[in-house]
Amino acid sequence: MDDIAIHPVQTECCGRGGAAPQVVTMRAYEVYKHVHGPQESMITGRCRGGFGVGELIAFLYAYPFPKAEWAARVDEALRGMRLGRS
Repeated sequence: MDDIAIHPVQTECCGRGGAAPQVVTMRAYEVYKHVHGPQESMITGRCRGGFGVGELIAFLYAYPFPKAEWAARVDEALRGMRLGRS
């Protein structure tokens, strides 16, 4: 498993940076890029330390829908989302 390429991920609840496989972050970035425009630093970690966990969830949720719906589906996923320690 050590040979899996990764990108940084923000893990606010834990107070330190995390990582996710590039196959996951690149899928999320495809939606991000369509909704917000290209910004490669989101996946390299030079922008805020990468995607937040909630962002990953929202972008991955939107991916299976038609591209025309991606922005609305990201908003739908983020609405009411609560992450953190219970």
